[in-house]
Amino acid sequence: MRLPDLEAWAMFAAVVEHRSFTDAAKALSVSKATVSKAVTRLEQHLDTSLFSRTSRRLALTESGKRLADHAARILAEGQAAEEAARRETTELSGTVKLGAPMTFGLLRVAPLIAEFTKLHPGVDVDLHLSDARIDLIEMGLDATIRIADMPDSSLRARRLADMNVHVVASPAYLDTRGRPTHPADLSGHDCLCYSNVSTPDVWRFVGPGEQNVAVQVRARITVNSGEAMLPALVTGVGIARLPDFIVGDAIAAGDLEEILIDWRPPPLGLHLVTPPSRLRSGRVEALLDFITRNHGC
Repeated sequence: MRLPDLEAWAMFAAVVEHRSFTDAAKALSVSKATVSKAVTRLEQHLDTSLFSRTSRRLALTESGKRLADHAARILAEGQAAEEAARRETTELSGTVKLGAPMTFGLLRVAPLIAEFTKLHPGVDVDLHLSDARIDLIEMGLDATIRIADMPDSSLRARRLADMNVHVVASPAYLDTRGRPTHPADLSGHDCLCYSNVSTPDVWRFVGPGEQNVAVQVRARITVNSGEAMLPALVTGVGIARLPDFIVGDAIAAGDLEEILIDWRPPPLGLHLVTPPSRLRSGRVEALLDFITRNHGC
């Protein structure tokens, strides 16, 4: 039996992650020639090209795309094994790459990162904030936080909490246009819709007796950031559905009023999502456990 060339697989994974032989070599503290020879050796062993190389561009071949995830797991599991062996006697160190939604990341995750890095001065955190649905494997993230229902996939998801969603408008808008008492009443109102869902203008509710109702609303404003709706909401442009971490303070201050109390939008799931491999480095596990204990939802 021929043993796999684990070094070559790991160097291939590093080139994929850094999108450059030069940058991969710097990250691995080896020469560019060493990385190039390892990838060439792997290509010869597999009898296939992994990259299309030109003077200006480096791109994965179809074979390279199919094998990139396997290589990433080999590298990650090797790093995790070494870190597990050192964990008893050394401080955690290295970089954790974490993704999070923009507003939740700013309000809830960024303060946690500040606390975590004080507790673990050897760990650096690369935080990527975006409301778009991202491919954490393609972006090389160790984990990402998602506020959504999780479809079946190869990713691993840890559900942290249910997040309540409120239907709100300014008191001035409601005094002028009336207060809906049933979801069907929304058809006569202006609404602010969140675009990062499959059907922004279809709102679903669960009411008395577990009744399920879906209504199509008129989208006066459609935007890909819940926080960006707040100025229009407070000035009386329309009605919106938003999670508590965005509108909770405005409701408490009286700037926004919650309506349709008996008809709740389904709660959103707050998830920590990681790649399929069960092996993770100690620094990643430490940060995920810290977020799990302190997310504040």
